[in-house]
Amino acid sequence: MINLTDSAVNAIKSAISSSTQPTGGLRVMIEAGGCNGFKYKMGLVEEPKPDDTVIECDGLKVFVDNKSCEHLMGTTIDFVMALESSGFTFHNPNATANCSCGKSFSS
Repeated sequence: MINLTDSAVNAIKSAISSSTQPTGGLRVMIEAGGCNGFKYKMGLVEEPKPDDTVIECDGLKVFVDNKSCEHLMGTTIDFVMALESSGFTFHNPNATANCSCGKSFSS
């Protein structure tokens, strides 16, 4: 359902290893808002919520709530290092338009 590149896996594992809080995985979700109607949101969490889909990806657990699943189907998450900015990028085949910030989309 969601794919993580090697670069994203390494960045997430690094964040987990430096976290001071217990971490069971990465939560990825979609919220209304952003420049184009929906925005990506992600963060480290201790455990999944009861309605989450749990995806195992290269030894990492990714938690996705049921409302976000349809918008994230087939999405690849990458971590890009660049001179101007570094961070996670989303390649979402369900997006019909993306904002130039790369953090919001419409479908």
